[in-house]
Amino acid sequence: MPPPLDGIVVLDLTHVLAGPFAATQLADFGALVIKVERPGTGDDTRAFPPFKDGESAYFAALNHGKRSIALDLKAPADRAIFERLLARADILLENFRPGAMEGLGYGWADLSARFPRLIYGAVSGFGHTGPEAGKPAYDMVVQARGGVMSITGEEGGPPVRVGASIGDVVAGMYMVQGLLAALYARDHSGRGAKIDVSMLDAQIAIQEHSLAITTATGTPPGPTGARHPTITPFSTFRASDGFFVIAAGNDAIFARLCTALGQPELARDPRFATNAARCEHVHILKRLIESETLARPRAHWIATLEAHGVPTGRVQTMAEALADPQVLARNMVLPIAAPPGRPAFVAAGNPVKMTGLDEPSERAPAPLLDGDRAWVLDWLAGRESHQPDAP
Repeated sequence: MPPPLDGIVVLDLTHVLAGPFAATQLADFGALVIKVERPGTGDDTRAFPPFKDGESAYFAALNHGKRSIALDLKAPADRAIFERLLARADILLENFRPGAMEGLGYGWADLSARFPRLIYGAVSGFGHTGPEAGKPAYDMVVQARGGVMSITGEEGGPPVRVGASIGDVVAGMYMVQGLLAALYARDHSGRGAKIDVSMLDAQIAIQEHSLAITTATGTPPGPTGARHPTITPFSTFRASDGFFVIAAGNDAIFARLCTALGQPELARDPRFATNAARCEHVHILKRLIESETLARPRAHWIATLEAHGVPTGRVQTMAEALADPQVLARNMVLPIAAPPGRPAFVAAGNPVKMTGLDEPSERAPAPLLDGDRAWVLDWLAGRESHQPDAP
């Protein structure tokens, strides 16, 4: 069975994170992704550390399995190549500041008139409409503007950025959803569509509790550290050798937790008998739980809680997470193939497991800047009738 996007051609004009992340997911589903880069420098992340043998591990992890051609979209010869690519493409993906593509003559209105089946994906900080559409943005800006930083960190402390770049990554995820929906719609209408994803919009969309609390009570929540704002106990706890988490999401799980801790009476205590009561007395409940957990190591408590059906896990470093047997069993840590003379890197596997979609044993390498020009030109000339093995 071919992969679900076999035969789909994506022109990836994006750089840094949100757009490349989306394009890589499309490649994971079988699309041919041709990365169109600036001559000389290419994607900004080619210069991002850490490096190995002069190549960026960051770039490799985000762009494996793509083809690269460098084109100056202001130069007539390169524009001619680009327009031949447009005639073959199903999707164009860009993350320039709104208006930049229009200035080149390649905005949505121009392209949809000439290539009616083309799907146009644009991801930007603030979207293509609204009073601040033209402003630049990075991940930290939209985390701040979208309210995420206001609920991240310890109670009473300063605002904290989420460690992962969720401003970019979540926008990339929403872009993939929109592109797949547009491909499906095109099968019925015969026409492409423009998908406009704002990083700021995506930050609003993922904050289900903050939105509900603010609109229902009129008071926005503040940071609560690792603790869930409306479920208790749902937080980190200390064992004798480090931190682990307990996620008691309902009264039945809380009762099992109390039994596992050797304190079954806590489940009948009026201060803790309901989730609302536990939230009101969250600090004293944490002290009572840690009066037990501090006496033994994490391994003991994780085994004990799991035996009682209580969701738990130790707080792991990234190195520990990458060595986690469950993560490895799901094929989520893959080597990137290293052609002769090039360094070996590691990338995440595809978290979407689909019947008929093969699980690779390694990732194809990220392209060298303009490294696939000859192949792309041969493909355009019909000397490559199908997508060969990835680069």
